[in-house]
Order: sequence, then C-alpha cells, then structure tokens
Amino acid sequence: MLPFMHAKQQQPAGRESGFSLVEVMVGMVIGMLGIIIVMQVFAMFEGQKRTTGGASEAQNNGAIALLGLVRDIQQTGYGISAYTLLGCDLTLTSGVTVAGALVPITINHPAIPAGDANTSTLLIIYGNSDTSPEGISIDSQTTPVNVYQVGAPSTFYKTSDVVIAAPQTRPAVCSMLQDSISNIAAGGTPDSAQLTVATGVAGVSQGTLYDLGQSPRMVAYAVRGGNLTACDYMVNNCGDTTKTSDSTVWVPIANNIVSLQAQYGHDTLTPVPPPATQTSYIVDTYDQTTPTTACLWARTPAVRIAVVARNEQYEKNGGTAASPTFATNSYPSWDGGAINLGANPGSTTDQPWKHYRYKVFQTTIAIRSAAWMGVQSGC
Repeated sequence: MLPFMHAKQQQPAGRESGFSLVEVMVGMVIGMLGIIIVMQVFAMFEGQKRTTGGASEAQNNGAIALLGLVRDIQQTGYGISAYTLLGCDLTLTSGVTVAGALVPITINHPAIPAGDANTSTLLIIYGNSDTSPEGISIDSQTTPVNVYQVGAPSTFYKTSDVVIAAPQTRPAVCSMLQDSISNIAAGGTPDSAQLTVATGVAGVSQGTLYDLGQSPRMVAYAVRGGNLTACDYMVNNCGDTTKTSDSTVWVPIANNIVSLQAQYGHDTLTPVPPPATQTSYIVDTYDQTTPTTACLWARTPAVRIAVVARNEQYEKNGGTAASPTFATNSYPSWDGGAINLGANPGSTTDQPWKHYRYKVFQTTIAIRSAAWMGVQSGC
C-alpha cells in the first residue's frame, strides 16, 4: 500500500467537536417558544372541544329535565279533578298536612321551600287508578268507620290502593285524608264491594270514594344548587326546610339546570251568559296566580314552563358589561320574559353567570283535568 494511506489525520490543537454554549442556549429558546405555542394551541383546542361537548351536554340535560316535567304535568289532576276535592287540604299517611294540595299543579306552593334565587317550584299530584277518576259512590258506612260499602264490583279495587273518602256535601273547611285499602270483600249485590281501609273517615255515607291507585304521584320540583331536584311527598316531608340539602330527599334528576320558570295559562275573557257558551277555555294571559275555585281551575287549561341548562365549561373572557363573554350582554329569555341568573346584566363588575353558555327549553302543556271538569256553573 501507498504510504499516504497509512497517515493518521491530525486534529487542530485546542479544538473539540460539538455545540457551543451559545448554540445550546439558542436551541433551548427556540424549543421553549415552540412548546409555548404548541401548548397554547392545545389549550385553545381543548377549550373549544369542552365548550362544544359542554353545549351538547347542556342540551341533553335540558331536554331530559323538560321531558320529565312534561310527562308529570300531562297527568296532573287525574283522580282529583272533582269539585268535591278540588283545592282541599290533604293529610298524608305520614300525618303531614299539605294545605290546598288537591289541585292539579301548584306553582310556588307555600309549603315547598324555595329553590335557587329567581326560580319557581312546582307541586304536582295525580293518581294512576284503573277505576273511574270521578269516584265511586259510598252507599253506606258501617261501624267501625273504616268499612265502606261502595257501588262498584270488588274487581275494580286492589289491596293497598290509595283512596280518599269525601262527604256528600263539600265541607266549608275542606280537609281530606289519604287512606289505603287493607281488605276487599264482595258487597251485598254483584255490583258492589265492601272495602276496609286503614283509618276511615266518619260521615262519608252517600259520599264519594276516590281511588288514586297503587302509586299516585305527589311530587315537588325545585332547582337546588344548580340541579333540578324532585321530592316525593309519598315518601318524604317535602316541606321540611332542614332537608333541602339532603340528596336522598330532594333527589337530583338533571345536572346543570340553573333555572325553572312556570306560569299558569288563564282564560280571563268575560263569560257569555247562558245559553251561549260560557267560556272559551282559550288562554289569553299567563301569570303565577294560583286558581282558588273550581271555576278558576276550569278557566286555567294550561301551564307553560321553561328550564335553563348551563354549559359547565367556564369561559375565562368577559364577565363585565364592557367586556361580555358573548355577543349579547343580557339574560337568556323565554316567552315569559328575561330569566334572571344573577346581578344586573348591565353591571360593570364581573358577573360569574356571564362566563357560561346557556340553552333555554320551554313548552306549553295542556292541563287535561281542566277539560274533564266540564263547564262549571257561573264560569
């Protein structure tokens, strides 16, 4: 081989391979800038994804909440729409008396503890019996007072059915008792039955027995802690103010519901004297004035409700009148007007409610029991 192929290459004295300190520091700065940009893009993307996902969740929560309310309100008054019962107090088997409970639906009933600020509460009652919703006549009452002879076959009834016995003439102070059937026997005729109830009410011979079925509903709704909650009066005392934070009493049924609004739909037109039609039964005004008579209930054929669902994603920007989070600087609204979610929308201080997005769900529901009542005299 040639000699030059065996020669060892010599490195310049004092020089070593690699990056200088300046080059390393410049690289670190460029890398850190890249990381910051990537993280900002990632955070923005994640925020948009949570906003989009939260909007979908809010829509689902609102739809579920509205569906549950509509389902119950559509059944309101079944089994209790007779004049003899309408507007009476009801003493439950627990011993709790709820004033004026025997009406289809009550907005902001005084016995129900208020929910979150600027929200409505609802008290709904209806039965699920297979018997006539107009009740069955009590032919006679034996001693003791908890045995009723009724004008209907024994097959109409079931043990444990919830019943209410009303006298023939509505008392001036109307207070009814929730009772239950403990025994069923054949009556003196094929078309009658002898019913033994748990407690019994004196003086109801020739009166009427109303059967609300095996599992009647008397449920209160309220927005508590940003959730739509429900309390079953058949299980708990919903009027107990010490239990409003107890999730086993006021059970959450829909999350991130920040408002429930409700109004009665009234027909307030002046009645036309007979023999012409006395009332149109067409709603011409809405308010929260609870009817107090059978006539007024007959002229209240609907309610309208709205639920407001909130996106749980907190938006950092905005919160003041000068820098609103969204295009509009106002409360969400429904047909009943603006829905108050906090301080004045025009305030220049930070408003926590403005950092969220909202969806409003509303509908109008016919109270079918109003139609079942028919035209009331003088209405």
